Amino acid sequence: MWSDRLAELARIRLTDPAAIRKAADARKRATSPVGPSGKCFIIAADHPARGALATGGDPMAMADRGDLLGRLVVALRNPGCNGVLGTADILEDLLLLGALDGKVVFGSMNRGGLAGASFEIDDRFTGMRAESIARMGFDGGKTLTRIDLGDDRTAPTLEATAHAVDALAERGLIAMVEPFMSKRVDGKVVNDLTTEGVVKSVAIASGLGSTSAYTWLKVPTAPDMARVAAASTLPMVILGGEVADLAAQRESWGASLSLPNVVGLTVGRSLLYPADGDVAGAVDAVVSLL
Repeated sequence: MWSDRLAELARIRLTDPAAIRKAADARKRATSPVGPSGKCFIIAADHPARGALATGGDPMAMADRGDLLGRLVVALRNPGCNGVLGTADILEDLLLLGALDGKVVFGSMNRGGLAGASFEIDDRFTGMRAESIARMGFDGGKTLTRIDLGDDRTAPTLEATAHAVDALAERGLIAMVEPFMSKRVDGKVVNDLTTEGVVKSVAIASGLGSTSAYTWLKVPTAPDMARVAAASTLPMVILGGEVADLAAQRESWGASLSLPNVVGLTVGRSLLYPADGDVAGAVDAVVSLL
């Protein structure tokens, strides 16, 4: 029973924390960051660490960790879902559950820009570091890099992201950079999802660090994805975000995947918490795009 597996997680964390490292050392790693289709499908689950628990109109949808883990396990069972993105706590739980064998794993690095905080644009690196990502045998790190030209707290985030890109590249690990042009509207941080805004964020993010050899970009869907893809030669994955109409969004994702440097999808809440509750069906529908 699932409740028994969750109880076992709690027991291990209390009595045998070294089991996490043992599970990491024993894990069968993926042989490639992409699947047999030549594309990747990464399920994303790093939202809770930033206090972003809402989805589908429920402000606390992601607050139940056992429920979230169960949904992730269902998603990862699909062979077309070839990886996961999460913070250390979630990835460690999935390791102990044996859900990461053969999967590509990205550690989320900066979760300091808490959702709704006055300092939200200051996305400090409070999560995994390049050293710990390498030590755990994971495949790369992900950064959230929001760029507000009217907020001087953007500069330290850009600098820290550049250092993270370098630290990952030194270890031959992928740096998945998620850039946005952002600004405050009525006190809330809002991302610019126009084609021009996304193109500008791509141009800035592509130049971070002393090398871009291991950098991927995680970008939102914009009206003209061909222009977005043309803004860089770096591999791009399309992010999911909060999706109102999943069927229409799948059509858009499918069109984006035809672009040469769009190598896959990184989707989280909309698939883990679909309106009909069918996680396996939502994941399978996206896998069919690949």
